[in-house]
Amino acid sequence: MSSERYLNHPTFGMLYQVSPANEGKDIYATLYAQKMFFLVSMKSREISFEVIPYLDARNLAEVNLHRARRDGSMDLAKWETLFRQTFI
Repeated sequence: MSSERYLNHPTFGMLYQVSPANEGKDIYATLYAQKMFFLVSMKSREISFEVIPYLDARNLAEVNLHRARRDGSMDLAKWETLFRQTFI
C-alpha cells in the first residue's frame, strides 16, 4: 500500500489525496472541513487547483475504484477506505 499524499493549498490549507483521477490529475479534499474538493494537476514546477463539486469528485473516485478492481490493484483497499471515509 502506498503512503498518503498531502498538499498545502495557499488559501485552504492542508489537502489530502482522495483518489487518482484521469489524465494525470488527482482528487484532493480539504483536510479539516472535508467539504471542498479539488482536481489537482502537477506538472514540472507547477501545480494547478480546480475546485470541483462533491458529486463530480465522488464520480471520479468511483471510476478509480472500478478501475482498481478490474486491474487487481494492490492499492484497492486503500482507495476503498478513503472512499468510505470521504463520501459515505
